Amino acid sequence: MKSGSNLEKILEKGLFAVTGELGPPKGNDIEVVKKKAEFLKGYVDAINITDNQTAIVRMSSIAAGALLVQMGLEPVIQMVTRDRNRIAMQSDIFGATALGVKNILCLTGDHQSFGNQVDSKNVHDMDSIQLIDCVRIMRDGGTILGGEEQIEGQIKMFIGAAANPFGDPFEFRVIRLAKKINAGVDFIQTQCIYDMKRFKEWMRMAGDMGLIEKVHILAGVTPLKSAGMARYMNKNVSGITIPDEFINRMAKAQKPAEEGIKICVEQIEELKEMDGIHGVHIMAIEWEHKMGQITEMAGLLPRPAVS
Repeated sequence: MKSGSNLEKILEKGLFAVTGELGPPKGNDIEVVKKKAEFLKGYVDAINITDNQTAIVRMSSIAAGALLVQMGLEPVIQMVTRDRNRIAMQSDIFGATALGVKNILCLTGDHQSFGNQVDSKNVHDMDSIQLIDCVRIMRDGGTILGGEEQIEGQIKMFIGAAANPFGDPFEFRVIRLAKKINAGVDFIQTQCIYDMKRFKEWMRMAGDMGLIEKVHILAGVTPLKSAGMARYMNKNVSGITIPDEFINRMAKAQKPAEEGIKICVEQIEELKEMDGIHGVHIMAIEWEHKMGQITEMAGLLPRPAVS
């Protein structure tokens, strides 16, 4: 085992994994973390802790991840290259593993212009692919970058990354996946999927390149809350296309929130039958309390206990 994490064990045993997402508070109120975590407890195998998502200042993903470890839950800390140089990234990985974190998701991060510190400077000393390689070297080689200095201790990390099957140019998306696999990624969580036709084409291309046998792919889903949310995401969120069919269903629904959950469950059911999909990453944004309903309706319960 590369990390011995619960997520790794489930995926290596060939079980269908379920991960969720938790956004830390805009401050140091640990009760916010605990409340959201309790909503996810028992419904997912691991919980992504976002890293200053949309470039808004929040509690660090490592600190929030350590709180989850104390609660007996398993975090996947996100780490963005936007805010750190390679010294800081390696130092933070030392600290995270010392605190019991066993999973990491390597990301570039949203541009600071989206957040509440627009005058901050991007760092981007490395990109997300280089960060994957960095963690792999620390884990498998037992050295820091450069290979000369041995690490005092062991870095046991299950390495993840994101994939956006919907960006342009479309053909490049699979090439980028291949680069992440070559760098040493163990699992992939995709951008939230609504355009299933395009996603299936991305999976076909990945299969033709022999990639789906080399990595665990967790398909991303996000339940829609309203037609307005669907229209906004379709127009403003890069890499997301929401078919008119879903927008119209949300607009006509008497109870849009329930219709959004129904659509999400339908997507999960379809993804469960798809070759190369080893799990789902459910991003119930500020809707953590709906995770129990979603996972139960999708037939994802109970979550397996592995050792």
